[in-house]
Amino acid sequence: MTTAPHTAEDLRVLAEQAGRDLEEASALDVLRWAADTFGPRFCVTSSMEDAVVAHLASRALPGVDVVFLDTGYHFPETIGTRDAVAAVMDVNVITIGPRQSVAEQDAQYGPKLHDRDPDLCCALRKVAPLEEGLRGYDAWATGLRRDESPTRANTPVVAWDAKRQKVKIAPIARWTQDDVEAYVAEHGVLTNPLLMDGYASVGCAPCTRRVLEGEDARAGRWAGLGKTECGIHL
Repeated sequence: MTTAPHTAEDLRVLAEQAGRDLEEASALDVLRWAADTFGPRFCVTSSMEDAVVAHLASRALPGVDVVFLDTGYHFPETIGTRDAVAAVMDVNVITIGPRQSVAEQDAQYGPKLHDRDPDLCCALRKVAPLEEGLRGYDAWATGLRRDESPTRANTPVVAWDAKRQKVKIAPIARWTQDDVEAYVAEHGVLTNPLLMDGYASVGCAPCTRRVLEGEDARAGRWAGLGKTECGIHL
């Protein structure tokens, strides 16, 4: 296992080269490259919608850090999925959270900020804490897929995350929902029970609904608000 580059310029060049070299690589090969290149300075972020990328990464780097962002608004099923992943998979689940509790945020900004200003709520409870949580890493992996929504159609497998000055890896970017379901079935991967209850994408409870027939997977997120992303992947 090699030592990860330390300068932002080294990382940028590495990301751009890997983006070209690994575009057609399998998800597991992409994650093996990440493990070999970055070692303990690589992590997976997971919303606990499913544990597919965490499972893949554990095969490439047993004991890999899996960063879970507890916004304070998660469904109980999501917290249960996190606990199950921590108990049965060869990963190190790290739970991070916002600086303010929901009650403290309500006191400062008023209740139900997610209804009045969802972008600010996401910035406070998702984007800012993730920036803090990723500080000790040079590279991070996500479960983004191109087929999820139009805003994700051009997701690269490996890219330079200029905002965070890190290498961003989307090992299953080229996968379809059928690919995900086949992997889950083959390996017995844990999934959020809400996926069996009409939810195609699982986020914070106040801003997530079941999807209707014919809608894309993320149509149930911030429905009716003209918002499609929390800001982490923008």
